[in-house]
Amino acid sequence: MNFRDCCKSFRPHPLRAAFGEKLRSGLAGGLAIFLLAWALHFLPQPQFPLLLLGSMAASAVLLYAVPHSPLAQPWNLVGGHLFSAVCGWLSMVYIGDPLLAAGVAVGTSIFLMYVLNCLHPPGAATALTLVLGASQFQQMGLPWTALIIITNAGIMLLLALLINNALPRRQYPQMPATQTHAAPPPSQTIIIPEQDDLEWVLSHQDSVLDISIEDLSEVYWLAQQRAQARYDSATR
Repeated sequence: MNFRDCCKSFRPHPLRAAFGEKLRSGLAGGLAIFLLAWALHFLPQPQFPLLLLGSMAASAVLLYAVPHSPLAQPWNLVGGHLFSAVCGWLSMVYIGDPLLAAGVAVGTSIFLMYVLNCLHPPGAATALTLVLGASQFQQMGLPWTALIIITNAGIMLLLALLINNALPRRQYPQMPATQTHAAPPPSQTIIIPEQDDLEWVLSHQDSVLDISIEDLSEVYWLAQQRAQARYDSATR
């Protein structure tokens, strides 16, 4: 990328969604955080408070702005926060330098979420929260800290199921994508959509797709090349 293109990349990337959908996403996210805070306040708290984690706000962006995203699905939400919390706790306990502990906590949480197929960006924020609040969480102990993480993630999942499915034209959670390898019959005419077609489809979606038109075009082109190669191999 040359300097001119680099400068252009700093321009805003428009999100192709109707204004009503953007408004619904904001209202849904705000309502979810309010209900989460309300629930945590009224749940039994015999010794230590059930804290509202700041990383849940980041989860709300995924759950209500891009609920179709693989990063926003239930396993990603719950597993991402839980396994990241484990990384944060271990880093907090066994690494004396808080700066190093912060880096290790975030780095290992990203790696672990990738390996366990539960990548959820706010999870790394949960890991960092434990390191930054080391004295408070160590005082609470591991069981109570785990209860805080589980309660936050569990309530957020319940709210996502209720709120998203109550909104028009939304379905949460999304089913995992299935792979098909059937080659088209020789007589079938394949019409390849152009970039203008992809842009039109994106502009008429009811929710934001977390992928740029350039990336989507490249993905489609690569998939088309692979499909063509498979078809040529099958017809030889």
